[in-house]
Amino acid sequence: MSGKNRKIDPVSFPDGVLVVDKPIGPTSHDVVTLARRALGVSRIGHTGTLDPMAGGVLPLVVGRATRLAQYLTAGLKDYEATVAFGRTTDTYDAVGNVLTTSSDRPTRAQLDAAIAAFQGTFEQTPPAFSAKNIDGARSYTLARRPGMATVLPKAVTVTVERLEVLSFDGESARLSMRVGAGFYVRSLAHDLGTALGMGAVLETLRRTRSGDFDLRHAVPLAEVLQLSREALADRVIPFDQLLPEVPSVVLREGIPERVKNGLEVGPNDVSGAMGEISGLVRLLGPDGRLVGLAKPGKTPGFLHAAVVLG
Repeated sequence: MSGKNRKIDPVSFPDGVLVVDKPIGPTSHDVVTLARRALGVSRIGHTGTLDPMAGGVLPLVVGRATRLAQYLTAGLKDYEATVAFGRTTDTYDAVGNVLTTSSDRPTRAQLDAAIAAFQGTFEQTPPAFSAKNIDGARSYTLARRPGMATVLPKAVTVTVERLEVLSFDGESARLSMRVGAGFYVRSLAHDLGTALGMGAVLETLRRTRSGDFDLRHAVPLAEVLQLSREALADRVIPFDQLLPEVPSVVLREGIPERVKNGLEVGPNDVSGAMGEISGLVRLLGPDGRLVGLAKPGKTPGFLHAAVVLG
């Protein structure tokens, strides 16, 4: 049965995450639209945009998992990228309008020295052609207006946990990296070219991991459009298995209803010791199912629900 003929049935499809291996070409929004038709589910979104020229891991949140999207987006991401030297473009990638060219090319020693400056935590300016918000408007919208392409979003603090050169042929370099949320690989390419004094653009990009999800979990988009709903349901990472690195507490009988009513959870409301809570906590029902997420409440030693799952 083709995706366009499937009826929306939000009850029968499981809540959770379907990891799609996005091909080059479609936008992340396009993938969501296609998956919505294929799965026959109305509530679906993604956890981090991939540019049309980029491919790889694109986790889709389905059903109640859409409420967890902001937390699933916050994890580290792995990329493999090709950076080409000797030109700049308005979009910082190979498909943009060429602004400058140079006949210079880096040596491997120069490349290694420049790469070393882009590790750790530092300030990075997103590209003008990005989804960043500037005074209520998307940056890419402003960039398309005459004379506005040089208006850049504000710099943000980003983290690079790992950045290494996989190969270098004198014209381009293939890089592997692990970066935090909000990092733009296109900006890295542009800034690397600036540091080398010859310009550079992002030529190819593939995301190999996003948070807890990697290519081992991913279903190629073509298969998403061809497989039955039953087969796709089997590829969904169950709702209760999400955010495994977040500590959890098990609520006693009757307490999940208190959580839904907005009441705080105290030490006597959980099975076992709650321990010291300093950040996000998964709230599990007596049956082990995920009830919601909580943060430290106003009362010391208590938790207040940040997300409640019906």
